[in-house]
Amino acid sequence: MIADIHTHRLDAADAVISVNPWEFVPTEGKLYSVGIHPWQLGRADEGCFMQVEALVSCDNVVMVGECGIDKLRGGDISRQTEVAEWHAVLAERVGKPLVLHCVRASNELCRLRRLLQPSMPWILHGFRGNSRVARQLLDAGFFISYGERFNPDAVNITPADRLLVETDESRLPVGEIYARLAECRHQTLDEFSSAVASLMAQLLPSR
Repeated sequence: MIADIHTHRLDAADAVISVNPWEFVPTEGKLYSVGIHPWQLGRADEGCFMQVEALVSCDNVVMVGECGIDKLRGGDISRQTEVAEWHAVLAERVGKPLVLHCVRASNELCRLRRLLQPSMPWILHGFRGNSRVARQLLDAGFFISYGERFNPDAVNITPADRLLVETDESRLPVGEIYARLAECRHQTLDEFSSAVASLMAQLLPSR
């Protein structure tokens, strides 16, 4: 069972490991997402985009990204938006979920989603925002993934069929993050874990 939807720990088990195309060295039995992070657009040449296109067709690459928009770091917003759109179109083409990085750019990502009308799930990872922004994203059709740091009000308005769990770059075991989120939602750990597992099975049905 995949318990961790997004991590950068290359040795993680039961997780989808997020990597850049230039560092991707697949390990048998591991699952990956591959994309160009907005912080790294400066090193993304045409060959890098071609590499992403090739890699996302691999069986053990189960998601596209992370990509996205970051208004605090990452350079020109129009370029970030263009590259996020490129990833979104690619995700549709290969039929895999899209993992998104978002910093103060929920309006931009919601507009992009309305424009593209994707059929593949869009997962906003590492969400720390308040319930107002969470509601905006949920109403727009996003899934939301929570990690070590989260806003309890946002967690509590997120329906079970849209809520995912991740470690990202945290050193906490993913089980500890599950326990914190379950407590926040006034659920037993088993109840909460079962709901997340059910959603994971829908998003990654062959895994």
